[in-house]
Amino acid sequence: MPLFSKILIANRGEIACRVIKTAKRLSIKTVAVYSEADAAARHATMADEAVLIGPPSALESYLSIPNIIAAAKKTDADAIHPGYGFLSENADFARACEEAGITFIGPAADVIHLMGNKAAAKRYMTAAGVPCIPGYEGADQSDETLAGEAQKIGFPLMVKAAAGGGGRGMRLVEQEKKLLKSLATARSEAERSFGSGELILEKAILNPRHIEIQVFGDGRGRAVHLYERDCSIQRRHQKVIEEAPSPAVSPDLRERMGRVAAEATAAINYAGAGTFEFLLDDAGNFYFLEMNTRLQVEHPVTEIITDLDLVEWQIRIAAGEDLPLKQADIPLNNHAIEARLYAEDPYKGFLPKPGILTRWQAPEGPGMRTDHGLLDGVEVTPWYDAMIAKVIGHGKNREEARQNLIKALEQTVDEGLVTNRRFLIHCLEHPEFEKGAATTGFIEAHFPKDKLKELGAGLAQ
Repeated sequence: MPLFSKILIANRGEIACRVIKTAKRLSIKTVAVYSEADAAARHATMADEAVLIGPPSALESYLSIPNIIAAAKKTDADAIHPGYGFLSENADFARACEEAGITFIGPAADVIHLMGNKAAAKRYMTAAGVPCIPGYEGADQSDETLAGEAQKIGFPLMVKAAAGGGGRGMRLVEQEKKLLKSLATARSEAERSFGSGELILEKAILNPRHIEIQVFGDGRGRAVHLYERDCSIQRRHQKVIEEAPSPAVSPDLRERMGRVAAEATAAINYAGAGTFEFLLDDAGNFYFLEMNTRLQVEHPVTEIITDLDLVEWQIRIAAGEDLPLKQADIPLNNHAIEARLYAEDPYKGFLPKPGILTRWQAPEGPGMRTDHGLLDGVEVTPWYDAMIAKVIGHGKNREEARQNLIKALEQTVDEGLVTNRRFLIHCLEHPEFEKGAATTGFIEAHFPKDKLKELGAGLAQ
């Protein structure tokens, strides 16, 4: 009996192409959805069928639950893969799929709802014995109460939106006199981005590592972890370079972090792929940040070190199968590093740079992988995220992976666009990254505005 007869991918770009690739290997038909801006996009040509779901605005296309459900019904799709971003962590979308009799390839709506709010998720994880950063996640959101709790926590501290992610609604407050302004700006940004101004406060862990654990659950109280990824290289709290395994995680720490994440995953009867995000301080203490209830952008590095297809795991679990492997049977081999290629100018404040990609050529060779949804002549529009591809280097050890990624980026052809490709190479070649010592403060410390301006001027000559 086939897993599914037809899967609709409720996404675009490289992740839609990635899901289509696995579905085809499993002999499952695919349906792409596209906005008017994506009529000539690669993902729309790769699928067996493609359905127009609206104008360029994401709110009227990729974020429109009625339009996507209608496309699934029109094509008789019996499952929907949400990818990441857009509706992937939307409990209402998961519930709408269920009500329409369509399998949502992901966790149950109530689990998405629970983990989608940082305050609720942190309260739950604290009760479950997961190490959490000291802070405040209460219902009273008045400035007076938040200021009082901030005094108890001490400065510096982080103000965070309880809903959403991606660095929006997040502020580092180093001094008490800046608290009220930070609360106002974070609340306003959170309301615009997520429709909720609820905030939480956390003690600031300065210059930590950002370590995440890939987990899978079967929805029946069983779960495993697929080791960690180091996502410390970030700009504006958004990831730029990720690797697996982490150079900062020992075998003992890996076992402890993985066990905590897997046990918490099992406790909520989680189904499918998820990620526990932690901060790791220089003393080896780790603290829960949030759980992402979807596949991550950086999943390829985990696929490489485990030699597993995580999209296939998602599909099999959604179809009701057991976890493909037990914990003891999940391999850990080699090393992989991923760089996110953005259509942006890192030398001018990382501003997005829409444009026409006149010529594209992905690198080819041993120790290289590229996930993308690009074609010559495609327009990178301002309507969507500026990430256009993921370039991955891998090898038998970290240095080999690093060198292969540098070679891959040097071979990448992205003519017609301004991208961050040279900046990624600068990061990979930096001595701090080379020795595996980079923390979340890496870009801010080693590539301040004057350094970026200098590098940009050098490229222009």
